[in-house]
Amino acid sequence: MISSTGAGLRLGTARGRWVVLATVLGTAMASIDATVVGVALPAIGRDFRVGLPALQWVVNAYTLTLAGLLLIAGALGDKYGRKRVFQIGAVWFALASVLSGVAPTAGALMAARALQGIGAALLTPGSLAILQATFDKDDRAKAIGAWSGFYGVGTAIGPFLGGWLVTAVSWRLIFFINLPIAAAVVAIAWRHVPESRDAAATGPIDGRGGALVTLGLVGLTYGLIEGPVAGWAKVPVLIVLGCGVLLLAAFVAWERRAPAPMLPLGLFSSTQFTATNVVTFIVYGAVGGTLFLLPVVLQDVSGYTALEAGISLLPVTVITLVLSRRSGALAARIGPRLQMSVGPALLGCGLALFALIGTSGNYVTEVLPGAAVFGLGLAVTVAPLTSTVLGAVSAEHAGIASAVNNDVARAAGLIAVALLPAAGGITSDVYRNATEFAAGFHRATLISAGLCAAAGILAAVTIRNPSRAQRAEPAQESLVHCCIDGPPQRITGTRPH
Repeated sequence: MISSTGAGLRLGTARGRWVVLATVLGTAMASIDATVVGVALPAIGRDFRVGLPALQWVVNAYTLTLAGLLLIAGALGDKYGRKRVFQIGAVWFALASVLSGVAPTAGALMAARALQGIGAALLTPGSLAILQATFDKDDRAKAIGAWSGFYGVGTAIGPFLGGWLVTAVSWRLIFFINLPIAAAVVAIAWRHVPESRDAAATGPIDGRGGALVTLGLVGLTYGLIEGPVAGWAKVPVLIVLGCGVLLLAAFVAWERRAPAPMLPLGLFSSTQFTATNVVTFIVYGAVGGTLFLLPVVLQDVSGYTALEAGISLLPVTVITLVLSRRSGALAARIGPRLQMSVGPALLGCGLALFALIGTSGNYVTEVLPGAAVFGLGLAVTVAPLTSTVLGAVSAEHAGIASAVNNDVARAAGLIAVALLPAAGGITSDVYRNATEFAAGFHRATLISAGLCAAAGILAAVTIRNPSRAQRAEPAQESLVHCCIDGPPQRITGTRPH
């Protein structure tokens, strides 16, 4: 049951448009930040004179707190008010952005990025929940579609803007541009967004579950990043890795008996749901790890400027924007199995083509082929993947199923950023040598390509298509976040038999 002081809002009204703008700006601020930081990593490394492990933490400190607290943040909005939590998230994110922009050391930047992740966790689930709770049911899909379109434009501009700021001024400016956006979000939400909450959300918040999963991810990530540096057999590395695994096991045990679990484990009784999340973990991990290395390689090996690296993947955004909705419609008509089998294979081909990248810096022959095939693979894969997650559960659990899938994707990227460089043989010493770095990147992309191919085979074996009668049922509608923090795509799905 949803309680709202402004339910039934129409999109054509001035207030309706303001609500959409507030949610677009809030979500885009959190998502764009992740994209522009990737482009800025080489400049950050040069300024602080740090190697690859520190840059991994600049990325993963943000993803850690975001992934660990995403489900709890959604529960906080349901219980205490989505508008309130959304505004707190915007203010928190802005303050953490200031701390990131003025960070005097790499360690201070990592800490500030972790705080940013908390703000992003408060912002991210609130946007869609506000739209769902606020708009009249006849205008809800239109509002979500408008949100998706404007958000896509903003996300496409992000890498370009970030690359320009890094090249023309300083990487620190990529954090300060969040301040006017956050101010606009708070002001617009304060004046125009109605408050809403779930009247049934009266139980306790699962804080223990959130603490266990976050600390477990911290231990696992720290061990995976430090292992190649200190040595995998070193006692401190083994202790931290062991603690991370034990904490994650404790999280699962707690969720089995928690009165109001943040992760209802009963969802995984569905083979379809479990298999799709395993495919999600493999695909998003392979892609996330490669895309962490890609802008660094383009700048440090191919000689691109930050601006050139920022716009190098623009074809990916264009292809996914143009084709994703058509892909979702096709999956709804024929079932998701074919696309979830072929799509990861295409992604793998695109990632393998990135192994062409070298010191010549030729965009047309080295980067564009991989970007084009990679974008096609994303368009084919992402919409049916998420529709399958939604279709594997009952309609009342669609929201939590989508949130779990989103969190699985983020956790996969977190672990891949920690592990893939080491798997490719990229150490701190290798990172400083362009030739050896390029060779390590090529190995890493081929590993990622192989993982994507394995995910496609797994999908072919485990994913089932719904019957014709089920495909004729009214489709569920939700949003999926692309693994490159691209625009969320509106997708439709039906439940498999």
